Amino acid sequence: MRPSPSDPPAPAPAFDLLVIGDVNPDVVLSGAPRRLAYGQREQLVSGGDLVLGGSGAITACGAARLGLRVAFAGRVGDDAAGRFVLDALSARGVDVTHCVVGPTPTAMTVVLADGHDRAILTSPGCLPDLTVDDVPRGLARHVHVSSYFLQPALAAGLPGLLAEERASGASTSLDTNDDPAGAWDGLAGVLPEVDVFLPNAAEAVAIAARLATPHPLPSSVEEAAARLGAFGPLVAVKDGAEGALAWEAGRTVRVPAVPMEPVDTVGAGDSFNAGLIAARLRGLDLRECLRVAVTCGSLSTQAAGGTAAQPTWKDL
Repeated sequence: MRPSPSDPPAPAPAFDLLVIGDVNPDVVLSGAPRRLAYGQREQLVSGGDLVLGGSGAITACGAARLGLRVAFAGRVGDDAAGRFVLDALSARGVDVTHCVVGPTPTAMTVVLADGHDRAILTSPGCLPDLTVDDVPRGLARHVHVSSYFLQPALAAGLPGLLAEERASGASTSLDTNDDPAGAWDGLAGVLPEVDVFLPNAAEAVAIAARLATPHPLPSSVEEAAARLGAFGPLVAVKDGAEGALAWEAGRTVRVPAVPMEPVDTVGAGDSFNAGLIAARLRGLDLRECLRVAVTCGSLSTQAAGGTAAQPTWKDL
């Protein structure tokens, strides 16, 4: 039944952004050795930090730092790690009312950082328990989903959830992050319900190859973005020192990186996500959205962890 002209307008969403996804403590060890010495040998590193981690959590904090009203929906355990991450999100202005606290332990990650590169070890904990039934509907103008492959129960219901949100007027985005299994499966049904897809270059190439038959590798990041864009979304690819590129409706836009010596690159891609979402919600054009996103990602590398150096809009 269609509303009549006399019906009152639907209430505006309570939030600008709902982030659905992962949150965990990150133990970031800087100057980590490339080869670990087993046999109970002890190796020293140059630094260590305990910080808020998880792609979804870092994106949520970056968006709140840019002035958006942000809510986070995910799962944590009823443990010290869960309390740590919920307190950290709240302190950064993110609403955690819709984060489920359950009996399974909170996910935990150790990041072994070596200059521009890093290895990531994650105990998924309660991440696989998150489902679409845990997610509130109609809460925000934009819905972002992170870490698709770490949350298989959520992934199974994601096409329907995103379709429902889009039907209610929200825009949607997805950052799959890495697939620990290396299979890159399941995205053919999800991408048509995604307005903005946010892979890095390696992820874009791997996913584009998996979605093609018989899985030929794209010859370039531009080709990968075009293949992914054929499923419907704007594709914004994080390309490290090369900056970023976007593909939309047959048009490719590139912006350069911001020259900067990083302190810690953890979470730079998630800060990129926050910048692009915030810029789109402000109505900026595609090139400006990319410039904002690249700058957010670059500035976030100037302190340890993913959230300590995230910029405000005034900083940009």
